Amino acid sequence: MKISGKLRKAAYSSLALVLVSIALFSLYERISIYSGGEDVAVMAAALTMSKGNYTISQTRKTKRVVKKSKTKTSETQPPTEKPSTSSNFSEKYYNTFSSHSGKKKYPIYSKQYRVGGKRYDNFYVKNNTSYDLNIGETLKKSLGFKLDKNDDVQVLIYHTHTSESFIDCDLGYYYSDFYPRTKDNRYNITQVGDEIEKQLKNAGIGVVHDRTNHDELYTGSYSRSRKTIEKYLKQYPNIKVTLDIHRDSIGSDTYKIKPTFSYQGKKGAQIMILSGYDPGGIYDFPNWNYNLRFALKLQKECETRYSGMTRPLDFGNFAYNMNVNTGSLLIEVGADGNTLDEAKYSGKLLGKALSEVLQNSY
Repeated sequence: MKISGKLRKAAYSSLALVLVSIALFSLYERISIYSGGEDVAVMAAALTMSKGNYTISQTRKTKRVVKKSKTKTSETQPPTEKPSTSSNFSEKYYNTFSSHSGKKKYPIYSKQYRVGGKRYDNFYVKNNTSYDLNIGETLKKSLGFKLDKNDDVQVLIYHTHTSESFIDCDLGYYYSDFYPRTKDNRYNITQVGDEIEKQLKNAGIGVVHDRTNHDELYTGSYSRSRKTIEKYLKQYPNIKVTLDIHRDSIGSDTYKIKPTFSYQGKKGAQIMILSGYDPGGIYDFPNWNYNLRFALKLQKECETRYSGMTRPLDFGNFAYNMNVNTGSLLIEVGADGNTLDEAKYSGKLLGKALSEVLQNSY
């Protein structure tokens, strides 16, 4: 029997279609083994095309890998909620002398930040707002609170980023696996809070120091520390001063800068006082000007007692829980390139200066 050309062509086409279908099914089965069955139909189809081009991102959402930024951290950038939703900090403290096999070594530079913004008398203020600040006139004004001469707790020290820690020794370098956060309170920023607390107690000022870990998840850490503040304000209704003690981070992925000064031959970590501004009411911070008075008086007292101790005061558009009362400040003590001993020394000096400012409010 003779088969017409058209019929023969149709038969060949049908056979080709069957063969392609079998090939696709076979490919589907094999790819399923390796891909878990996700988007394999599209993968198989793409691989049978003439160019055979295919990338996973075309059909499947994958985890985004974000490389660390090489951008230098601003030395006066106020602490903010970090974008991460989880943390992976150590239960232990970083040890320079432990094994760091295969890790790169990066430098730590010492620097004293003295000049920046507007100078008044012996200190500087960086005014990052639209407010026309008259430093001299503001210093003349009274604080927004007065301490009582009694044994009541009137000062709260706390830490929104409680796990912030420091380098363990002053060798001028760190390894690439250096991670300056730990939940071990023997080595983190709570040690600085302890030094401030001691000086206030020595001056007869009632103080409570909270060491709650608020930053196991960075997202929401300020909300959690806010709840801690409110708990203590309820427990000790005579609290007039709330201090959020932090440490800064200055540098990049390949170097760090430690802000330092020297007093009586001993090296300390420079401090930076932050005070917020809220002209439009977006932070619910109507009495910011009273906090600013407190910040300026403390800045001047620190610099008068311990020349070079302060970095320029950071006056900016933020609140960071400073709106809880008129005696609330955020203070950065050193940076992650400083040693814990340097930071503790500054905590001690800060506590002495703070005691003087508070006693003048009686």
